[in-house]
Amino acid sequence: MKKILKGTGVALVTPFKNDKSIDFEAIGRMVNHVIAGGVDYIVALGTTGETPTLSFAERKQILDTIIECTALRVPIVVGIGTNNPLEVNEQIHYFDLSKVSAILSVAPYYNKPQQRGLIGHYQCIASHSSLPIILYNVPGRAGVNIAADTTLEIARTIPNVIGIKEASGNMFQIMHILHNRPEDFLVISGDDMLTLPLLACGADGVISVIANAFPNEFSAMVHAGINGRFDEAKNIHFQLMDLMKACFMDGSPSGIKYMLYQKGLINKDVRLPLVEISKETEQYIQNLLAR
Repeated sequence: MKKILKGTGVALVTPFKNDKSIDFEAIGRMVNHVIAGGVDYIVALGTTGETPTLSFAERKQILDTIIECTALRVPIVVGIGTNNPLEVNEQIHYFDLSKVSAILSVAPYYNKPQQRGLIGHYQCIASHSSLPIILYNVPGRAGVNIAADTTLEIARTIPNVIGIKEASGNMFQIMHILHNRPEDFLVISGDDMLTLPLLACGADGVISVIANAFPNEFSAMVHAGINGRFDEAKNIHFQLMDLMKACFMDGSPSGIKYMLYQKGLINKDVRLPLVEISKETEQYIQNLLAR
């Protein structure tokens, strides 16, 4: 599994039509676009896919469409997570996961559990999942941080938890995990901007936002970093750096959707409570793309 999910994963956007219904044709275009660009795997139904705004029926349709369009060309990871582990278990059985490689499950948000509650949460999920599980630590969204020692305890005691997507932004915490993890435990960057320094410390790759629009360039950066070609990786990183920042200036995925709109791949529509980026940010992105 470490070989299969090493490199660049892309957190795929969910394209909408002007009436905010799902644009399934555009999902197919996006799948072909990122695979042709060299990403190593696709993450369906993540934060970048605006999953909280989707009904369960829509999520099932989106996952089925991604699986069909991918046609086994690259692995698929699916986001299944909420703050109730019993509901996560129900969702695991709701979807057809026969062609999915792993589940990405976010830390239970809003509840603000203690660290031993986090361990219990993932023990409960793991006991109901036949698929490998990747933890998703994103305290800025979840309101709780999976501490490094908690991650390491889970890695050592729950066999089918195979890695973590780390989006805490806490470099010491992530380096502590990298230094002390079991040999086969994946550490995946959850922040495009921090991916290169984390690769230098031994991280296994990234689940990326910017790779939606620039799969070729960002995948080349990640692969160069994994293989120790850091001068090459650094050059690409700095070329993309301002675009990475622009993805989040007015909220994600509004920024990346506008870049994809400019590339003619999807509409720029998002669902409430998200809104489209400002005219000023549009102009800023247009100037970056022109450069």
